[in-house]
Amino acid sequence: MNTIVFFNNKGGVGKTSLVYHLSWMYADLGLNVLTVDLDPQANLTSMFLDEDKLETLWPDDDHPDTIYGAIQPLLEGTGDIASPHVELIDDGINLLVGDLALSVSEDELNSQWPACLDRKPRAFRVISAFWRVMEAAARQMETDLVLIDVGPNLGAINRAALICAHHVVIPLAPDLYSLQGLKNLGPTLRRWRLEWAERRDRNPDKHLSIPPGNMQPVGYVILQHAVRFDRPVKAYDRWIARIPEVYREAVLEKHEKATTSTVDQDPYCLATLKHYRSLMPLAQEARKPMFKLTPADGAIGGHVSAVQGCYKDFRDLAYRIAEKCNISIPQFIT
Repeated sequence: MNTIVFFNNKGGVGKTSLVYHLSWMYADLGLNVLTVDLDPQANLTSMFLDEDKLETLWPDDDHPDTIYGAIQPLLEGTGDIASPHVELIDDGINLLVGDLALSVSEDELNSQWPACLDRKPRAFRVISAFWRVMEAAARQMETDLVLIDVGPNLGAINRAALICAHHVVIPLAPDLYSLQGLKNLGPTLRRWRLEWAERRDRNPDKHLSIPPGNMQPVGYVILQHAVRFDRPVKAYDRWIARIPEVYREAVLEKHEKATTSTVDQDPYCLATLKHYRSLMPLAQEARKPMFKLTPADGAIGGHVSAVQGCYKDFRDLAYRIAEKCNISIPQFIT
């Protein structure tokens, strides 16, 4: 099971939209993808599913068919994780449904983290719950790749989610807030990695599957950058220019000066993606990714070339991430 989490503790950079579109793109390229919504706001789930479907998955009482429902018996002390429900979105796209109720797990995940140091079996069952639910769902659906969306914070839910990740992709916007987010994110990832490595060796149940805790950064993606005549507007130039150096120092702990100050030449920059403002409303209305819009969805005139450009951008990004994460893609679609 190859897991990639998309994470930035600064919200509003387009992280959820990135996970959504990459799920569709990897499926289009022939992979069977499991997409996991571990953000208590469940925005990714609402992108995939309409309100009528969500009403059946989020009834007034129990939510057995969500990620929270899968871990609820463990949290309540009535059992271990339940068999997860996987929502089939399309060929090759499978969803572990998010849930606003997931936020109530924060306290338990927080309290069980230090208890792992005391070799307590329940602590390891709780902290490994997300990982074991993903494993069960991936086996059930025979998926090739797991993409994980999380909320924009450094809390216990995200810590339990991040230790499930083999790889971390960092979405950014070219602004002061994203740079500050990088400065917080890098040390936090290193601390969580070290803390989990210390705890892993204390697991008393050798038959319990626990998260790998690799959390290896593979690079960053700049999203929603304003473009005018194919160049970033001047207001963003200084922030874009600072990203390579801040990424190296904060995330990779490389303090030597970057060999380039431009993101388009930075090996850690996976892509810079346009906002596609004209396509997003159409995609939301059609409930499909921007690069699958057709004239029937309103993508006519100049939208046609924008759809084609969007497809190429996300395809190239999907291949770049796959290369960095040792993911084999079975076919190439031009």
